[in-house]
Amino acid sequence: MAGAARPKESHGCVIGSKITQSELAQIQDLIDAGVYLNASDFVREAIRNKLAAIKVIKCRNVDYETAKKEIIGYFQRKHEAYPDEISQDLELDFDLVRRITSELKKEGRLEAV
Repeated sequence: MAGAARPKESHGCVIGSKITQSELAQIQDLIDAGVYLNASDFVREAIRNKLAAIKVIKCRNVDYETAKKEIIGYFQRKHEAYPDEISQDLELDFDLVRRITSELKKEGRLEAV
């Protein structure tokens, strides 16, 4: 039909990779044991596991005072947190978070636990 929108189909991509005979034998052992259907099944799961294990931490570029206000608000909501948690959750530079939390402690606005 002319002018009709075609639904987008999800197509997989094929990639190639060289592995050692030892690695292939280990994969085949897992297939023979019934853990995987075939080598492609193993590779897809390995890729998914690796992607899930790696988390890219984004870091926003905000000025010191804005970051300080956000961190104060974070502590008001959470009541306690480690600097690395704050850095991840607010997408702020870790060193900036450490400097600000240290300053807040010195000002008496943040209590060390």
